[in-house]
Amino acid sequence: MADTRDTPLDALSDDEEFDFPLPNDDEQRRIALQIFLDAWDDALAEGVDPDVLANTAIFAAFSDMVETYGEESVAELADGLRDRVRQGEFTLNQTRH
Repeated sequence: MADTRDTPLDALSDDEEFDFPLPNDDEQRRIALQIFLDAWDDALAEGVDPDVLANTAIFAAFSDMVETYGEESVAELADGLRDRVRQGEFTLNQTRH
């Protein structure tokens, strides 16, 4: 059977030494965002409605965070989202006056 792993990270077991530097947090965020936006564009091209994509992305993110951090921690994070949205933190291509 052929090896179908795509990245060097997939080829490493937990106990192997890295012989290359791992990306820092900012670079990981950039990579993750680009992969996510590419998948988003692919789904749009397949005819998936943007509202369905957005709701699915939010569900996936929140369910993963609940599994990792617990319901109360995620609820506290969600409480703070209202102000962050209103302050423009998630608004792309905004014009500031």
